Amino acid sequence: MATLVAVVTLAACGSSAPSVARTAGAGVRGRSLSAGDSDVAGSGTASRRAVDGPRGIEAVPILMYHVINPPPAGAPYPGLYVPTEEFAEQVQALARAGFHAVTLDQLWANWREGAPLPAGKPIVLTFDNGYQSQYTNALPVLRRLGWDAVENLQLTGLPPSQGGLSPEQVRGLLAAGWELDTQGFSHADLTTLDPSELHYQVAVARSEVQRLYHVPVNWFCYPSGQYNAAVIAAVQAAGYRGSTTVVPGWAQPGGDPDRLPRLRVLGGTSGAQLLGELAAIRGNAPPPASYETN
Repeated sequence: MATLVAVVTLAACGSSAPSVARTAGAGVRGRSLSAGDSDVAGSGTASRRAVDGPRGIEAVPILMYHVINPPPAGAPYPGLYVPTEEFAEQVQALARAGFHAVTLDQLWANWREGAPLPAGKPIVLTFDNGYQSQYTNALPVLRRLGWDAVENLQLTGLPPSQGGLSPEQVRGLLAAGWELDTQGFSHADLTTLDPSELHYQVAVARSEVQRLYHVPVNWFCYPSGQYNAAVIAAVQAAGYRGSTTVVPGWAQPGGDPDRLPRLRVLGGTSGAQLLGELAAIRGNAPPPASYETN
């Protein structure tokens, strides 16, 4: 299935990466982010609040979405398209089951500092690549519940003319409380890159998103889920807290933050089916040390 994501995404990737200074991203690995804190230079200094309570100990599911629209005629992989009404029904089913969406930074602060989370069972909703429908269709659904989400932005190859988010829409997501992370510039298979190219896709991409949107960008999303020891080392060197994979399972507070599992939500999945899928993968083994399908 990881290969399917790569094919769909790369079909939209026609532009080359912009020329930016090739400097490593800011930030210190393992540092906990609390409310008002920031890793972005020039964003102001806020006092760190004290620990609020015991650290979270529960496993948490992370969902992965792509396009929130019906698949167009001839779409090679229609399963990656979830219509708005279907998405809304899934979210309502999650809410009725007692879930409440949080961001990865919120979850990390809960696990590491005991920072409080909203009432309910935490779940993280991530949206890959930066499709415009994530702003136009997913945001209103989540806003009605007061839920936040995570945008894994792809910096090039998905312009607004091809269904990509505009900078104004990215800022709209941020204003609504979403967290902004990245999966690099061009959705490249990171396991095939030389050290310089890997640094560009991982570290420089982080710096560029920080520069454009003045947010920490603490998490990386492996394009198509592909990673190995060299890729993990590049993520660590760039200062990310960790990364998300495409391997299904529940994220554990004591697990490896560089290999967070996620469940890909496909079109045609009802709310009841989604709850069943979550229950079925709860006891899955953690993602492997490497995930390469090439």
